[in-house]
Amino acid sequence: MSTHRSDRLPGRLPDTFTTPGSSSFLDFLSGHAPDLLPSHRAASHAGSGAAPAAPHATTIVACTFGADGAGGVVMAGDRRATMGSMIAHREIEKVFPADEFSAVGIAGTAGLAVELVRLFQLELEHYEKIEGTLLSLDGKANRLSTMIRQNLGMAMQGLAVVPLFAGFDLDRGQGRIFSYDVTGGRYEERDHHSVGSGSVFARGALKKLWRPGLDRDAVVRVAVESLYDAADDDSATGGPDTVRRIWPVVAVVTGAGYARVPETELEAVVEEIVAERRGLAGGGRGAAEQGGDLA
Repeated sequence: MSTHRSDRLPGRLPDTFTTPGSSSFLDFLSGHAPDLLPSHRAASHAGSGAAPAAPHATTIVACTFGADGAGGVVMAGDRRATMGSMIAHREIEKVFPADEFSAVGIAGTAGLAVELVRLFQLELEHYEKIEGTLLSLDGKANRLSTMIRQNLGMAMQGLAVVPLFAGFDLDRGQGRIFSYDVTGGRYEERDHHSVGSGSVFARGALKKLWRPGLDRDAVVRVAVESLYDAADDDSATGGPDTVRRIWPVVAVVTGAGYARVPETELEAVVEEIVAERRGLAGGGRGAAEQGGDLA
Protein backbone atom coordinates (compact mmCIF):
# COMPACT_ATOMS: atom_id res chain seq x y z
CA MET A 1 0.00 0.00 0.00
CA SER A 2 1.30 3.42 -0.93
CA THR A 3 2.15 5.67 1.99
CA HIS A 4 3.13 8.85 0.15
CA ARG A 5 -0.15 10.58 1.00
CA SER A 6 0.29 12.71 4.12
CA ASP A 7 -3.26 12.02 5.30
CA ARG A 8 -2.29 8.35 5.74
CA LEU A 9 0.68 9.07 7.96
CA PRO A 10 -0.10 9.73 11.65
CA GLY A 11 1.19 13.08 12.89
CA ARG A 12 1.60 14.58 9.41
CA LEU A 13 -0.15 17.78 8.32
CA PRO A 14 -2.70 17.52 5.49
CA ASP A 15 -1.36 18.31 2.01
CA THR A 16 -3.23 21.63 2.10
CA PHE A 17 -0.72 22.98 4.62
CA THR A 18 2.32 22.18 2.48
CA THR A 19 0.98 23.10 -0.96
CA PRO A 20 2.26 26.46 -2.31
CA GLY A 21 -0.46 29.03 -2.79
CA SER A 22 -1.50 32.58 -1.94
CA SER A 23 0.41 34.64 0.62
CA SER A 24 -2.96 35.49 2.16
CA PHE A 25 -3.88 33.53 5.27
CA LEU A 26 -7.47 34.64 4.73
CA ASP A 27 -7.51 32.93 1.32
CA PHE A 28 -6.01 29.79 2.83
CA LEU A 29 -8.57 29.67 5.62
CA SER A 30 -11.43 30.36 3.18
CA GLY A 31 -10.43 27.32 1.14
CA HIS A 32 -9.42 24.96 3.94
CA ALA A 33 -11.76 25.75 6.85
CA PRO A 34 -14.25 28.51 5.92
CA ASP A 35 -16.40 27.65 8.96
CA LEU A 36 -13.69 29.22 11.15
CA LEU A 37 -14.18 32.65 9.59
CA PRO A 38 -16.42 35.01 11.61
CA SER A 39 -18.37 35.88 8.45
CA HIS A 40 -19.38 32.23 7.93
CA ARG A 41 -21.08 31.83 11.29
CA ALA A 42 -24.84 32.06 11.27
CA ALA A 43 -26.30 34.45 13.82
CA SER A 44 -28.62 32.73 16.29
CA HIS A 45 -31.26 35.43 15.83
CA ALA A 46 -31.49 34.96 12.03
CA GLY A 47 -35.04 35.41 10.93
CA SER A 48 -36.18 36.93 14.22
CA GLY A 49 -35.91 40.49 12.92
CA ALA A 50 -34.01 41.70 16.00
CA ALA A 51 -30.30 41.92 16.67
CA PRO A 52 -28.99 39.81 19.56
CA ALA A 53 -27.93 41.41 22.81
CA ALA A 54 -24.17 41.74 22.35
CA PRO A 55 -21.63 44.19 23.78
CA HIS A 56 -20.76 47.09 21.49
CA ALA A 57 -17.54 49.06 21.56
CA THR A 58 -17.01 52.77 20.89
CA THR A 59 -15.32 55.41 20.49
CA ILE A 60 -12.02 55.51 18.53
CA VAL A 61 -10.03 58.58 17.45
CA ALA A 62 -6.84 58.93 15.42
CA CYS A 63 -4.65 61.97 14.67
CA THR A 64 -1.42 62.52 12.78
CA PHE A 65 1.39 64.60 14.27
CA GLY A 66 4.54 66.31 13.12
CA ALA A 67 4.96 68.33 9.92
CA ASP A 68 2.66 66.75 7.30
CA GLY A 69 2.26 63.71 9.55
CA ALA A 70 6.00 62.97 9.40
CA GLY A 71 6.07 62.30 13.14
CA GLY A 72 3.48 59.53 13.00
CA VAL A 73 -0.05 58.86 14.18
CA VAL A 74 -1.81 58.57 17.54
CA MET A 75 -4.82 56.29 18.03
CA ALA A 76 -6.97 56.25 21.17
CA GLY A 77 -10.08 54.47 22.37
CA ASP A 78 -12.27 54.71 25.44
CA ARG A 79 -12.75 51.61 27.63
CA ARG A 80 -16.55 51.20 27.81
CA ALA A 81 -18.60 48.48 26.13
CA THR A 82 -22.40 48.73 26.27
CA MET A 83 -25.21 46.23 25.81
CA GLY A 84 -28.41 48.15 25.29
CA SER A 85 -28.79 50.56 28.19
CA MET A 86 -26.30 48.67 30.38
CA ILE A 87 -22.54 48.98 30.73
CA ALA A 88 -21.31 45.53 29.72
CA HIS A 89 -17.63 46.17 30.47
CA ARG A 90 -15.66 49.09 31.88
CA GLU A 91 -12.16 48.06 30.81
CA ILE A 92 -12.44 46.67 27.30
CA GLU A 93 -9.45 47.26 25.01
CA LYS A 94 -10.31 48.73 21.62
CA VAL A 95 -6.91 49.70 20.20
CA PHE A 96 -4.50 46.97 19.06
CA PRO A 97 -1.25 46.70 17.11
CA ALA A 98 -2.01 45.34 13.63
CA ASP A 99 1.70 44.80 13.10
CA GLU A 100 4.91 46.61 13.96
CA PHE A 101 3.98 49.78 12.06
CA SER A 102 0.20 49.99 12.23
CA ALA A 103 -2.72 50.06 14.67
CA VAL A 104 -6.39 49.17 14.43
CA GLY A 105 -9.22 50.39 16.65
CA ILE A 106 -12.58 48.63 16.86
CA ALA A 107 -16.12 49.97 16.90
CA GLY A 108 -19.27 47.91 16.61
CA THR A 109 -20.03 44.40 17.88
CA ALA A 110 -17.18 43.81 20.32
CA GLY A 111 -16.79 40.04 20.07
CA LEU A 112 -16.73 39.94 16.27
CA ALA A 113 -14.49 43.01 16.15
CA VAL A 114 -11.85 41.48 18.44
CA GLU A 115 -11.93 38.26 16.40
CA LEU A 116 -11.54 40.22 13.18
CA VAL A 117 -8.53 42.06 14.63
CA ARG A 118 -6.85 38.79 15.61
CA LEU A 119 -7.43 37.41 12.12
CA PHE A 120 -6.08 40.63 10.61
CA GLN A 121 -2.94 40.41 12.76
CA LEU A 122 -2.44 36.83 11.61
CA GLU A 123 -3.02 37.83 7.99
CA LEU A 124 -0.24 40.43 8.12
CA GLU A 125 2.15 38.11 9.98
CA HIS A 126 1.47 35.29 7.49
CA TYR A 127 2.20 37.58 4.53
CA GLU A 128 5.45 38.73 6.10
CA LYS A 129 6.63 35.16 6.69
CA ILE A 130 5.65 33.92 3.22
CA GLU A 131 6.93 36.92 1.23
CA GLY A 132 9.83 37.84 3.51
CA THR A 133 8.82 41.50 3.56
CA LEU A 134 6.23 43.81 5.09
CA LEU A 135 3.01 44.50 3.23
CA SER A 136 2.71 48.17 2.25
CA LEU A 137 0.38 50.35 4.32
CA ASP A 138 -2.03 50.60 1.39
CA GLY A 139 -1.91 46.83 1.07
CA LYS A 140 -2.76 46.41 4.75
CA ALA A 141 -5.67 48.83 4.43
CA ASN A 142 -6.96 46.89 1.42
CA ARG A 143 -6.71 43.54 3.22
CA LEU A 144 -8.76 44.93 6.09
CA SER A 145 -11.32 46.25 3.61
CA THR A 146 -11.74 42.73 2.19
CA MET A 147 -12.26 41.26 5.65
CA ILE A 148 -14.94 43.82 6.50
CA ARG A 149 -16.71 43.17 3.19
CA GLN A 150 -16.88 39.47 4.01
CA ASN A 151 -18.72 40.35 7.23
CA LEU A 152 -21.51 42.19 5.37
CA GLY A 153 -24.01 39.38 5.97
CA MET A 154 -23.50 39.64 9.73
CA ALA A 155 -23.69 43.43 9.53
CA MET A 156 -27.08 43.20 7.82
CA GLN A 157 -28.25 41.17 10.83
CA GLY A 158 -27.17 43.91 13.24
CA LEU A 159 -23.66 42.63 14.01
CA ALA A 160 -21.61 45.32 12.29
CA VAL A 161 -17.87 45.86 12.69
CA VAL A 162 -16.41 49.21 11.59
CA PRO A 163 -12.74 49.60 12.54
CA LEU A 164 -10.39 52.54 12.19
CA PHE A 165 -6.94 51.77 10.78
CA ALA A 166 -3.80 53.89 10.97
CA GLY A 167 -0.09 53.42 10.60
CA PHE A 168 3.25 54.83 9.59
CA ASP A 169 3.90 54.58 5.85
CA LEU A 170 7.58 53.68 5.56
CA ASP A 171 7.61 54.55 1.85
CA ARG A 172 6.09 58.03 2.28
CA GLY A 173 7.59 58.69 5.71
CA GLN A 174 4.32 59.83 7.29
CA GLY A 175 1.39 58.71 9.39
CA ARG A 176 -1.85 57.89 7.55
CA ILE A 177 -5.43 57.13 8.65
CA PHE A 178 -8.07 54.95 6.96
CA SER A 179 -11.77 54.64 7.75
CA TYR A 180 -14.30 52.08 6.48
CA ASP A 181 -18.01 51.47 6.08
CA VAL A 182 -19.85 48.18 6.67
CA THR A 183 -19.62 47.25 2.97
CA GLY A 184 -15.81 47.35 3.09
CA GLY A 185 -15.49 50.77 1.48
CA ARG A 186 -12.08 52.23 2.30
CA TYR A 187 -11.46 55.97 2.71
CA GLU A 188 -8.25 57.78 3.56
CA GLU A 189 -8.73 60.57 6.09
CA ARG A 190 -6.71 63.76 6.42
CA ASP A 191 -5.14 64.77 9.74
CA HIS A 192 -7.68 63.16 12.11
CA HIS A 193 -10.83 61.05 12.29
CA SER A 194 -13.16 59.27 14.70
CA VAL A 195 -15.60 56.34 14.55
CA GLY A 196 -18.21 54.98 16.93
CA SER A 197 -21.29 56.28 18.69
CA GLY A 198 -19.41 59.23 20.18
CA SER A 199 -17.62 60.10 16.94
CA VAL A 200 -19.77 63.16 16.19
CA PHE A 201 -18.73 64.80 19.45
CA ALA A 202 -15.12 63.60 19.19
CA ARG A 203 -14.79 65.02 15.67
CA GLY A 204 -16.08 68.37 16.85
CA ALA A 205 -13.39 68.43 19.52
CA LEU A 206 -10.69 67.32 17.08
CA LYS A 207 -11.54 70.13 14.67
CA LYS A 208 -10.97 72.69 17.40
CA LEU A 209 -8.01 71.13 19.22
CA TRP A 210 -5.86 69.64 16.43
CA ARG A 211 -3.44 71.88 14.54
CA PRO A 212 -0.74 71.14 11.95
CA GLY A 213 2.72 70.62 13.37
CA LEU A 214 1.72 69.48 16.87
CA ASP A 215 4.22 67.12 18.49
CA ARG A 216 3.57 63.69 19.92
CA ASP A 217 2.73 64.81 23.49
CA ALA A 218 0.34 67.51 22.30
CA VAL A 219 -1.53 65.11 20.02
CA VAL A 220 -1.82 62.52 22.81
CA ARG A 221 -3.57 65.19 24.85
CA VAL A 222 -5.81 66.13 21.88
CA ALA A 223 -6.86 62.49 21.49
CA VAL A 224 -7.62 62.06 25.19
CA GLU A 225 -9.50 65.36 25.37
CA SER A 226 -11.62 64.48 22.33
CA LEU A 227 -12.64 61.23 24.04
CA TYR A 228 -13.41 63.24 27.18
CA ASP A 229 -15.76 65.45 25.14
CA ALA A 230 -17.37 62.44 23.48
CA ALA A 231 -18.05 60.83 26.87
CA ASP A 232 -19.62 64.07 28.06
CA ASP A 233 -22.43 63.76 25.48
CA ASP A 234 -22.53 60.08 24.49
CA SER A 235 -23.65 57.56 27.12
CA ALA A 236 -21.95 54.67 25.26
CA THR A 237 -18.52 56.31 25.52
CA GLY A 238 -16.70 55.97 28.82
CA GLY A 239 -14.73 58.90 30.15
CA PRO A 240 -11.54 58.55 32.22
CA ASP A 241 -12.44 56.86 35.53
CA THR A 242 -10.34 58.53 38.23
CA VAL A 243 -11.88 56.39 40.99
CA ARG A 244 -11.13 53.02 39.38
CA ARG A 245 -8.06 54.49 37.65
CA ILE A 246 -9.21 53.42 34.19
CA TRP A 247 -7.66 55.45 31.39
CA PRO A 248 -8.15 55.33 27.61
CA VAL A 249 -5.94 53.05 25.55
CA VAL A 250 -3.61 55.29 23.54
CA ALA A 251 -1.05 54.08 21.01
CA VAL A 252 1.60 55.94 19.03
CA VAL A 253 2.91 54.63 15.70
CA THR A 254 6.09 56.16 14.25
CA GLY A 255 8.98 55.07 12.08
CA ALA A 256 10.31 53.32 15.18
CA GLY A 257 7.17 51.19 15.41
CA TYR A 258 4.07 50.75 17.57
CA ALA A 259 4.17 51.82 21.22
CA ARG A 260 1.45 52.05 23.85
CA VAL A 261 1.40 55.22 25.95
CA PRO A 262 2.08 54.34 29.63
CA GLU A 263 -0.81 54.70 32.06
CA THR A 264 1.26 56.99 34.30
CA GLU A 265 1.52 59.46 31.42
CA LEU A 266 -2.19 59.17 30.65
CA GLU A 267 -3.07 59.76 34.28
CA ALA A 268 -1.11 63.02 34.27
CA VAL A 269 -2.82 64.11 31.02
CA VAL A 270 -6.28 63.31 32.42
CA GLU A 271 -5.59 65.17 35.67
CA GLU A 272 -4.50 68.22 33.69
CA ILE A 273 -7.66 68.14 31.55
CA VAL A 274 -9.95 67.63 34.55
CA ALA A 275 -8.30 70.46 36.47
CA GLU A 276 -8.65 72.79 33.50
CA ARG A 277 -12.31 71.87 32.97
CA ARG A 278 -13.03 72.27 36.66
CA GLY A 279 -11.57 75.76 36.62
CA LEU A 280 -13.59 76.78 33.58
CA ALA A 281 -16.79 75.35 35.01
CA GLY A 282 -16.21 77.09 38.34
CA GLY A 283 -15.61 80.41 36.63
CA GLY A 284 -18.76 80.04 34.60
CA ARG A 285 -20.91 79.31 37.64
CA GLY A 286 -19.39 82.16 39.61
CA ALA A 287 -20.16 84.68 36.89
CA ALA A 288 -23.73 83.42 36.59
CA GLU A 289 -24.30 83.50 40.35
CA GLN A 290 -23.04 87.09 40.52
CA GLY A 291 -25.38 88.13 37.75
CA GLY A 292 -22.46 89.16 35.58
CA ASP A 293 -22.93 90.06 31.93
CA LEU A 294 -21.71 87.05 29.87
CA ALA A 295 -22.47 88.61 26.47
